[in-house]
Amino acid sequence: MRQIQRSLLTLLLATWALAACGGGSAAAGGGATPTPVPTAATRSWRLGFSPNPARPTAAAVINGIDQWSTRAEIAAIHEELPWRDLLSGMSPDAILDRDKVQLVNYLRGKGLQIYFMVDPTDGLSRSDESPQLRALGRSLAEPAVQQAYRSYVLAVERRLHPEYIGLAAETNLIRTAAPPVLYAALVRVANDAAADLRSAGSQATLLFSVQVEMAWGRLAAGGSYTGIERDFTDFPFASLLGLSSYPYFGFTQPEDIPANYYQRLLNGRTTPVMVVEGGWPSVAAGNVQSTPELQARYIARLGPLLDSVNARGLLQLVYADIDLSAFPPPLPVNLPLFVNIGLTDSDLNAKPALAAWDRLYSRRLRP
Repeated sequence: MRQIQRSLLTLLLATWALAACGGGSAAAGGGATPTPVPTAATRSWRLGFSPNPARPTAAAVINGIDQWSTRAEIAAIHEELPWRDLLSGMSPDAILDRDKVQLVNYLRGKGLQIYFMVDPTDGLSRSDESPQLRALGRSLAEPAVQQAYRSYVLAVERRLHPEYIGLAAETNLIRTAAPPVLYAALVRVANDAAADLRSAGSQATLLFSVQVEMAWGRLAAGGSYTGIERDFTDFPFASLLGLSSYPYFGFTQPEDIPANYYQRLLNGRTTPVMVVEGGWPSVAAGNVQSTPELQARYIARLGPLLDSVNARGLLQLVYADIDLSAFPPPLPVNLPLFVNIGLTDSDLNAKPALAAWDRLYSRRLRP
């Protein structure tokens, strides 16, 4: 729901090349090896995390990847476009060679598939343009900006070859919160980029994501279920539906999440589903009350929800809690609502939720 990577990975661009060249594992905190649990069932869904670090250092990136890659099959890169560089004339290929190629090579070396969400709006404020575009006084509605997005998406395919490419995130939330002109621009540019990818022969699975709590009317008091039929209409290119779900904004107990929480959104369709971001905090967050035990119960609750739709994947954008004190201000005011959804603390020491995750991971992945 909230694009945490925008404010984190951009701080690491200058140090990533050194880290990637350094290779091997550094010392990690507790829980580096998945908890041994007897295999009790199978699963259709791959598991994954993003390289978001607890702190903006190369060591934190490497240590995190080395730990979570032992309990995952997918790496998630979800971030804002590098609008400043793109609109100043830097080529998309040069940007990706500088910022992403070595990172993706390191992740590939762990045997991970790649999910890349190219998010053109503000992930921490879905009513707004991207922060970089706002700072430049530009808009996604401009043809030149849309062309920059399309060129970047093609370069992502060309340079990184992700198995999954997301072209728009939390579309139902943007449609509700943003000006109509911004949503219309998102619809157009996402569909144009999908056509570009197909014309280029891309074999990537294309998707958009919706915000699940928004669809269920859980983000505001007195809300009602609205579904996502408009999203299916507006983004017909998708061969997979991405779900963004942070149910602690709508439920006090994980067990309160309805058994058809994902299934109802499909409205009878057989469209494949992947949870592409989400989580539950281990401590109080704003008006949300939580505990490590509640967080672990949420992870356990995901198993039957994923099974209900024969899901393709479950991704978390945060593996380790974010140490806000390590990042320079200003930080987004609502970022604290998401910093404690990691399965470890900032030092990579396991929370109870990590054992629950490992129980999911212990289920044999079906071909």
